[in-house]
This record gives sequence, structure tokens and C-alpha cells, in this order.
Amino acid sequence: MAENCTRKLIVEICNAKNLMPKDGQGTASAYAIVDFDGQRRRTKTKFRDLNPVWDEKLEFLVHDIESMAAEMLEINLYNDKKMGKRSTFLGKVKLAGSVFVKAGEETLVYYPLEKRSVFSQIKGEIGVKVFYVDEEAPPAPAEPAAEQKAETAEEKPKEEEDKKEENVEEKKEEEEKPKEEPPKEEEKPNPPPVEASKSEDTTAAATPPPPPPEVENPPIAHKEEASSTKVVATKSKAETGKSSQLVINELELRSLSGDHNRIAYDLVDRMPFLYVRVVKAKRANKEPACPLHAKLVIGTHSIKTKSQIDKDWDQVFAFDKEGLNSSSLEVSVWAEEEKKEEQKEGDAAATASTVVVDNCLGAVSFDLQEVPKRVPPDSPLAPQWYSLESEKSPGNDVMVSVWVGTQADEAFQEAWQSDSGGLIPETRAKVYLSPKLWYLRLTVIQTQDLQLGSGSESKVRSPELYVKAQLGAQLFKTSRTPVGLAWNEDLVFVAAEPFEPFLVVMVEDWSNGQLVGQAKIHVPSLERRTDDKTEPKSRWFNLVGAENKPYAGRIHVRACLEGGYHVLDEAAHVTSDVQAAAKQLAKPLIGLLDVGIRGASNLLPVKTKDGTRGTTDAYVVAKYGQKWIRTRTILDRFNPRWNEQYTWDVYDPCTVLTIGVFDNGRYKRDEAGKPGRDLRIGKIRVRLSTLDTNKVYLNSYMLTVLLPNGAKKMGEIEIAVRFSCSSWLSLIQAYGTPLLPRMHYLRPLGPAQQDILRQTAMRIVTARLARSEPPLGQEVVQFMLDTDTHVWSMRKSKANWFRVVGCLSHAAILARWLDGIRTWAHPPTTILVHVLLIAVVMCPQLVLSTIFMYAFLILALRFRYRMRVTHNVDLRLSYVDAVGPDELDEEFDGLPTTRSPDTVRFRYDRLRALASRAQTLLGDVAAQGERLEALFNWKDPRATGIFVVVCLFASLLFYVVPFKVFVLGSGFYYIRHPRFRGDMPSAPLNFFRRLPSLSDQIM
Repeated sequence: MAENCTRKLIVEICNAKNLMPKDGQGTASAYAIVDFDGQRRRTKTKFRDLNPVWDEKLEFLVHDIESMAAEMLEINLYNDKKMGKRSTFLGKVKLAGSVFVKAGEETLVYYPLEKRSVFSQIKGEIGVKVFYVDEEAPPAPAEPAAEQKAETAEEKPKEEEDKKEENVEEKKEEEEKPKEEPPKEEEKPNPPPVEASKSEDTTAAATPPPPPPEVENPPIAHKEEASSTKVVATKSKAETGKSSQLVINELELRSLSGDHNRIAYDLVDRMPFLYVRVVKAKRANKEPACPLHAKLVIGTHSIKTKSQIDKDWDQVFAFDKEGLNSSSLEVSVWAEEEKKEEQKEGDAAATASTVVVDNCLGAVSFDLQEVPKRVPPDSPLAPQWYSLESEKSPGNDVMVSVWVGTQADEAFQEAWQSDSGGLIPETRAKVYLSPKLWYLRLTVIQTQDLQLGSGSESKVRSPELYVKAQLGAQLFKTSRTPVGLAWNEDLVFVAAEPFEPFLVVMVEDWSNGQLVGQAKIHVPSLERRTDDKTEPKSRWFNLVGAENKPYAGRIHVRACLEGGYHVLDEAAHVTSDVQAAAKQLAKPLIGLLDVGIRGASNLLPVKTKDGTRGTTDAYVVAKYGQKWIRTRTILDRFNPRWNEQYTWDVYDPCTVLTIGVFDNGRYKRDEAGKPGRDLRIGKIRVRLSTLDTNKVYLNSYMLTVLLPNGAKKMGEIEIAVRFSCSSWLSLIQAYGTPLLPRMHYLRPLGPAQQDILRQTAMRIVTARLARSEPPLGQEVVQFMLDTDTHVWSMRKSKANWFRVVGCLSHAAILARWLDGIRTWAHPPTTILVHVLLIAVVMCPQLVLSTIFMYAFLILALRFRYRMRVTHNVDLRLSYVDAVGPDELDEEFDGLPTTRSPDTVRFRYDRLRALASRAQTLLGDVAAQGERLEALFNWKDPRATGIFVVVCLFASLLFYVVPFKVFVLGSGFYYIRHPRFRGDMPSAPLNFFRRLPSLSDQIM
């Protein structure tokens, strides 16, 4: 950003809905106070309106553009009481600077109002648009000293007093309910309490006009400071309390995740590396320029730099120090010179050929015992000129720096690893990002003035039309409709940034299959919306007929990019990201995920080297959210040690980390120059909700791959995982919020449609990552994303069936126990049940209290038996040991099948399609029972801890509250009017859906 450019933040307060009445007369007079970076702005007051509309734009100056993402925007709504009384609180909204978008990308977003304290009575939502504009900075005029003194001399009420008196006011409102008079002409709106700060000042304002429906409130001016850190330092103790501490911790976590150099590598072993930076060479004689390269030799290890002509190499090489078999390093420089040689063939004349010969310009040796050590944050070691020793061409120099460090060194990321084959791009460690995905919704409304031809056939028949839309490789069409009728159908596509240029809409005649006309819609210019409250504008497009006919009618459509959905590209039960596509709806950061990929052991050979012996060139791929990482490939080792550590931001604890191990076959090419394929070695998954916070899990996991001839154990991988969280409050609150964004519940997509869109999203992600450099292979991405989860498998169906049977077995055990009570199989137990039955009849109010107390005691006793090791793929649960060869052949058979004639193939494919739905249904049914079982087995320690606390409080609550009152209240609550029901799932339902199941352990 240029120095003469400034950034302004524009906050457009549009409207609010369903506010809480606060004036004692069933209404409220609302206005908004907006705070950002030590600046404060205020809107007008909307009198006696629970659904006020402001449509006001408030401007703020961004002091530090680089740290804008770390700033917080706070919007507070107040009820203007007038008559000298304090304004009461209506709700607030906090937005992180990371959700701000550029001008032109903004959209109206409705945020639910939050409470400021436990006793606040708040409801409703506020619609705002937030965006920033970069513009030229005008020269700042110097303010007079007298004006500055006058501004700083004004007094402002403290916000602490308002917070202390708010609860008392709300209690008095219900008792007194005073009737307010309409505002008088001389009255001036009473601004809400403003915190005292050096960076905030107020100015006087003119008296508002006689009582209009809107009263212009005076703006609150401020003396803006250049540094945002100064503003934070001047905040009061009440402001820098618990909520501010959460913000500070969030900023620290965000900065830690964004700065790779600050990774401590505390989850992996420190590996000593010998770093060699070869910068350039200098020749003594002025010979014609020719390609030069340097060669590094340590015992049997040898690496060569790229050949350059009049250019610097500036390449870094890293040698695993423990694998070196020599105590000296030799750096030599070679010139690639062309020489002509004469050859004679029989009696023919002599012919000349050009041969490239490497001419050594000299070498220099380093004793590895004298190489200095570097420990960051020490500055990098400066390269030096060294004279090359040579008898043929003396006077040549090379610029080199040599030091010993670890993988924490900044040079590790750019270094060419000796154990990865040197200058092979396909073996280097890389970080990839999945493309940002959106749903594109096209609503086909109707057509008009279609040119269907002038033939007699078109006049007699009544043609049926359908609309077909194409975005890239995606093609969807509507149902058939007679001419003149409307469709009003939605077609949903998956769009990836950067978007395809055009969405092609075609109208075709079903009876003869001919194209009536087509139109193109520019995708990047489509409207973006985040909820269902704002309906996108419909447009008419002229249709271009066949053979470039200029006009063939027109079509009425409505198109928009849906930012309120999360585009699933993974299986729902192992998803690692639940963020909405729109940046404005991003969830707050709750923690960090650190993963240390230490090494593997006892890997089996998966290919042959030189046609004689088996070998494995292993690397690891980890995927969480949109971030993919791949470690460096360690060549020809069955016990590789990577010791690489990576960090991800965590926005939801009920997500899954996927780690896969592969054999690198792409760095070798065949005779035609095509790269090979990477082979699967195994895959593991780790669910974050099963991890304790701030605890390191260091475990070895068995790697198993399913092949056509059965399951095969390929070795073990050692992984260290740590889920760190700064705030338990935000972590616990996440369990009561919906897992997916709001639009998934307001306008849900059907199961079949969702499956089609997920397959499309996976193909888009696969294609984009395959075009990276170096590419992430298609076979790797498909294996990580589980693209074959929808394929019919007898093995998976059996596994899901036995999962259902396992959950129902608990009911069978209870039935047998009741039958034993009835038949007096154990008389003491039967007598105790009689006593319990009498107690229930005599004291029914103790039933629920006793049940919850028993649940609390049982869960508390089972706490010490909880799982202390993270879960992995379960071979027994996956049913891979008892599967037959014919069933495996069916599982690995593609669609359509090639094992049968045409008729049998059709029936077979139809059976597999129906069975795949039954398979999914069985899995969903089993997951419900497994979630309930996981709640009682401490598989998710936080979820079970929440339930334990709820059981304890519920036990005490039902002890105090009469049972009849509870039954009556529950009945009234269950049959309450739809007006008083929310459109989102309840907190208990959200809590239950977030519980882990065994779905992520099915291979």
C-alpha cells in the first residue's frame, strides 16, 4: 500500500428487526452507537419502532492497514428514553476486522443481537453492511492548540456507570412501567454512556427540530491517534475485563498461526541439518560465457545446482547431519564447455561433432567440525568469497555460506533436501489452498416472445420446452413445460474463484431436440447474498437463436451467488470446515491445531527399484479446512523421519483432521514423459472434539490400505497432535450453535441434490490442486476427500448393519433385565424394584431428580475410564477381516459394472444405487445411537463435561421445582404458537448433533 493512500471503513446501519420493548409501552426508540479503533459514531433515533430503518453510512479511519484484521467493530443499540433518563441497552454485535470486504463485495448481513450481561433481556437482529475503501490521503491540516484544549476539556459520562445501573433499571421497568411523554421541542437526545479515553472527544450540537418521526443526533467527534495500541492502553478496567481478554488471546493466536517462523517445533524432534547456501561464482579470465554449476560432495552424498549463464544460483541445500558419512564438505564449480571432436567411419570423410564437457574451475573444502551453529532468531549467516583451488585455472572464486541448524531455521522451507533427491520439485514440502467455493443459484421463471419457427408443424403441435444451463462442465436442466407456462425452478451450481466467465442458459424444444435460443450471464458480476431475506433482482435476457439468429425471444431469470451456505467437498461425517462462503459470516477463531508429523516405521515396499529390490518413497499429506500440506518426500527409506510441524486455525471443535501417507511416483516419468501415479499407503483421522485442550497426544497409528485382494497393513506412522484453546467460554458456546451456517436450515438442500453438489465440488478441488506446481495428484485428493463414499459396498453395508445391531443390543439387554425382574430370577433385585415402584408412586416429584442424579454419578465414575488415546480407523468395525473375495471384487468394480451383459448390468447398477441409499440410512441411524453412547463414555470430554454439569443442575432444579409445574410448563412449551418458535434448531439438538460417532472410524 502506498504511503499516500488511506483506508476508510464504511459501516452502513440498514435496519433492525424484532427489538425488545423497553419504554414500558410495548415499543422502543432505537439508535446505534458504532465503535472502531478508538472512534465512535452515532445514528439517528427512530421513535417508537421495533423494526427501525436507518440506512445511514458511518465512516471510520483505519489507522493501521496491516493490523485491520485484528481490530474489532462493535455496534451497540440503545433505547433513547429522553427526559434526562439513561438510555437502556437493546443489544450489541461484535465483528472482527477479518470479515471486512472491499467496496463492491459488500452485502446486507443480519446479525443476531447479543447480550452484554447475563441479566440483559435482548432479542432481535440488526442488518448492516461493512466494507472498506482505499483512497488518496488529503494533507492533514494542523489543528489549533486552543481547539484541541477545548475538545479535551469536555466531559463524557463513563460507560462503567451505565453497566452498573443497567440491571437495576431493568428490574424497575417491570415494576414501575412509567409512561413517557412525547419529546418536547427543547429536548435534546441523551447520548448513551461513553467511556472516558484520550482518543475520544465529543462536540456540541444544535437543538433538534420539533418532534418529527426522526431526530438528528449530534455526531460524536474524536481526536484520532496514529497508533491503535495507544487506544487499547487507554481503555478502562471495565472495558479490558473478560471480553477484552478474549480478544487479546484471539489476536495472539491469529498472529501465531500467521507467522511460520514462530513455530517452536515442540511436537517433533529437532533434527540437525547442514545448510549450504551457494550464491554465485566469479571467473578470473574473460572467456566466452558458458553455463556454470556447482557440485556439493559429502562422502557418498552429491548434489548439483542448476546451470546458469551470467546469473546467480542463490540456492540452499540441507543435508541430514546424522546421515552424513564424511567429516568434510567439498564445493566445486564446473563450466559446461563445448568441444568439437573428429570421428572417422571407414573410408568416409572425417565428420565433426559437438560434445559438452564439464571443466572443473576448482574446489574448496570445509571441515564439518568447524562449521558454526545458528539458532534463530539469530540473523542468517552472511555468505563469503572463497578461493577455488585449481592447478589448471587458478583465481576463481565462489560465494558460499555453511552452517549447522535445525528445521526451525528459515532456510529449511526453501532448501533442497538431500534425503529428497536434491533438485526434484515433486519431492519438496508444499502448502496448498483449496479454491473458495460458492453455490450459484439460477431461478428460471419464464420465457416470452419465443421464435419457434413458421412451419405448419409448429402451428399444429403444442411444443414442450425445457431450460438447460451450463457452468463449465456442470450441466443441469429444468422440467418440461408447455409454451406460455412458467417454470419457477431453481438450478444450483458450484462456482469456484476465480469464477468461470459465463453461465450459458439455453432454451430447447423437447419434441425435436432443437435449440430455440441461448443467453450468457456474466458470473463475476452476479449479486452475492448471505441469507434469504434479500431476494436478488430478476432480469430479462435476450435469446440468440441458432445460426447466430440475433433475436429468438427472451427469458426471465434470477441469479445470485449464495454466500450463506458452506459448500461441502468432504463427506459430512469427516468434514474439516463448516465456514460459510461469504467472508462476512466467518466464525470467530477459537483455537489452534498443531500437528507434528514425526515419522513412519516398518513401511512395506510398494514398487521396485532398478527391477531388483523393493522400495518406498514416502510423504505425508494432511488436510484441515482449506489448507493442505504435504511433507517432503524421503526417498528409498522404510523408516523415514520427517519431523515437520504445521499449524491450522480452528473455528469449530467438532471437525476432523485427515492425514494420509503416499508413495511418490510422480517425480519419475515414463518414456513418453508422463509422470507416474502416487500409491496409497494408509490414512488416519483425528476428531478434534475427542482431544483435551492444550494437551499433546503422541501416538503411533497403524496404516492399512484396502486392496482388491483384502486389507493390508503397510506400517505405522507417528503423529503428535495438540489442540490449544484460549477461551473455554467460546469453546463451550460452540456446542450450542448450529454446526452448519444458517442457510442450511432456512433453505435446506435435498439429500440427492447435496450429494450431486458435493461430487461436483470434489471434482473442482481435484482439478484445481492438480494444476498447482508441483501438482497434488488426483489420486491423492480423491483418497483424502473420500470420493468413493457413495459407491455401493457390501462390506460397508454389513458394517453399518452391525453398528445398528450394536446400538439396539442395549435395548435387548434392558428387555432381558425386565423379564428377569418379572420372573423373579433374582429375588433381592425384584424386591428392590417393588420398593422403588412404591417410592415413585408416593413421591413422583423425585423421579427426574433421581434419574439425573444417577446419570451424574455414573458419568462421574466413568470419567477415569475414558479414552486417553485418539481414535483411528478400526479394522474390526470396518469389517475388512470377514469380507469375501467376491464382495471385494464388487466393491472395487466401477460404475457401470463390467462383469455382466447389458441387461444384468442395468439391474445390477440400479440395485447398487438403491443399496447405497440404504447404506447411508443405516449409517445415519447408527450414528444417532453412537452419539448417545459417546456421551456416556467420555469420548468427547467437553461434551460429556457439559452434560455432567447439566445433570447436576437439573437434579437440583427438579428437586426444587414441583413436578406438576414442570409437566405443565413442558406441555405448554411444546405446543406453543409458531409465532414464538425460532427457525433454527434448539441448543440441545445442536449439542446432540455435534457428538462424535463411529462414522469417522469406518474405512
